[in-house]
Amino acid sequence: MSSTSFPESDSLLGGVDIHRIKEAAHEHLLTRIEELGAEFGRWTREAIQEFVGIEVANFARLRRLPVNELEQQQIVDALTKELAGLGPLEDLLADVEVEDVLINGFENVFVSRHGRLARENIRFNDNNHVLRIVRRILAPLGRRLDESMPMVDARLPDGGRLNVVIHPLAVDGPMVSVRKFRKDPLKPNDLLELNTFDQAIFQLLEAAVASRCNILISGGTSSGKTSLLNALAFFIPTTERVVTIEDTAELSLNHPHVVRLEARQTGYDGSGEVSIRDLIRNSLRMRPDRVVVGEVRGAEVIDMLQAMNTGHEGSMATIHANSPRECLYRMEMLAGFAGFQGSEESLRRQISSALDFIVQIGRLPNGRRRILSVTEITGMGDGVISTQELYKHENYVDEQNEEKDRWTTLGIHPHNRKLATYRDRLSTQAQEKFDSDNGKEPGFWDWRR
Repeated sequence: MSSTSFPESDSLLGGVDIHRIKEAAHEHLLTRIEELGAEFGRWTREAIQEFVGIEVANFARLRRLPVNELEQQQIVDALTKELAGLGPLEDLLADVEVEDVLINGFENVFVSRHGRLARENIRFNDNNHVLRIVRRILAPLGRRLDESMPMVDARLPDGGRLNVVIHPLAVDGPMVSVRKFRKDPLKPNDLLELNTFDQAIFQLLEAAVASRCNILISGGTSSGKTSLLNALAFFIPTTERVVTIEDTAELSLNHPHVVRLEARQTGYDGSGEVSIRDLIRNSLRMRPDRVVVGEVRGAEVIDMLQAMNTGHEGSMATIHANSPRECLYRMEMLAGFAGFQGSEESLRRQISSALDFIVQIGRLPNGRRRILSVTEITGMGDGVISTQELYKHENYVDEQNEEKDRWTTLGIHPHNRKLATYRDRLSTQAQEKFDSDNGKEPGFWDWRR
């Protein structure tokens, strides 16, 4: 850290800000820690905070610093986090409303809350300060970050994800991205209350998962794909064995029998890689009832399709795409990159026979996450995969000039054979409701009755 200079006189005059005082106190503490040597490393956080409080009080008194008791306590708290925790990041990572923390060099920190990014008023001293905090996070994980390994992607102990890019790849200082995940995953009823979807879609998704339909969740970055996948797992019967496969483990399925597998990156010598494709192949030997792939982004698309087509019904995955049709195009493209040997038509037949539903989710300009469409894969026609959109999201403005959500439907029931019971009860109950209301819209019901 660069040296912070103060006037040679015994007192500090007004105009010296708290940040400079904190820097000077930090340097004083580092000197005292050097004197303590290895003993300091054995102290608990409570002991470190008490030590910092005493030293800052002595430092302020001897240098006659212009700080009041509240400001002094703020300095003590900040320096305790610096010495025993994660410095300026600590409060952000503890904030339950924070979804993402993005550091673009030491001067630019942005935070996402409720789907919206905003600049955060926290300060790092310099880029070395950022790197020191990042390396403190990575040290227990056994990950390396230096010029020979300038990019790292790691899973945090609390389930979050850390991505860091440094010089020479990052031109303007360290680029740090922290994705946080809830300790208690959102349940389907939580998403219903948040208006992510309506009651009709809730009923359909519950029936589709319970009836072992293969579902692909499509959407953009930070659209809520992982949260929706976690929520759908609540509908999986507790008697089934679920194997999850991810590049970086993010899923937290609320299910009693889950086997979590995580891909491994190459070692320092370029060996030891275990890909998602390797894990999918191995998972089929682990007696899974369902295979859940965190994200399909490469050659593993072929193995996932084969798993769905060979008895592992009810499997689910996420993929980056902007619409259901683009999702199908992307799967074809990924299979082509993976060296699929068959014809274009045979690949499309594999996709159409493997997938039952594509659920498109997105983040709206106001930051809210909504299911934008639910599309059923109905088969093949003229060499093209046939689809039918069952529900579509729309925005409208009500009489109070407030923006609202609604999902429109053509009233078409799912054709999937797995949903025969759901479809029959849907028709019967809708007709009964229609008759009893003398032409009013059909209501909703528990499809399991």
